[in-house]
Amino acid sequence: MTKHPKIWLWAIMLVPWLSVPFIGKKSIKRFFAASLFITLSIRLESYIAEKRKWWWFYERLFPKARGETPLLWGQYLVGSIWILKYTYGHFFKYLIVNFFTDLFFIFPFSDFLKKLGVFSYVRLSRPQVMIIFFVKSLLLYGFQFVKENVMFANGIRLKSKN
Repeated sequence: MTKHPKIWLWAIMLVPWLSVPFIGKKSIKRFFAASLFITLSIRLESYIAEKRKWWWFYERLFPKARGETPLLWGQYLVGSIWILKYTYGHFFKYLIVNFFTDLFFIFPFSDFLKKLGVFSYVRLSRPQVMIIFFVKSLLLYGFQFVKENVMFANGIRLKSKN
């Protein structure tokens, strides 16, 4: 356990934002809504998780904020845009990238957070977490798919696929 877990939480939240200028305005515009949708969905999920003690955050950046805040508004929001940018339109590729990203989070990264004294799984096994992550990945892709098909159906055409 480290003496300064909040420094790590700040880094987890802010470092992904350093990559945003490299995403490109068109990709941000195209994929931000889906990324925000899934981030807010996970925010709601965190209420269920806390009530059912699926996992627990021991450290928070802000006293009244949920423990997931740095992960959601950093890695998850920005990471979702990146994943959609490079895989949207290639569903199998999307599933593979998500699978390995989720695997990384569920095993080495969550172990790292546990060592920091920030987070641990309580009543949910890692395979169960993997299933939850898989469902969320389907929601993210599905939201983007519906968004783009509704836009095309209404005559709004995206200028670029990137």
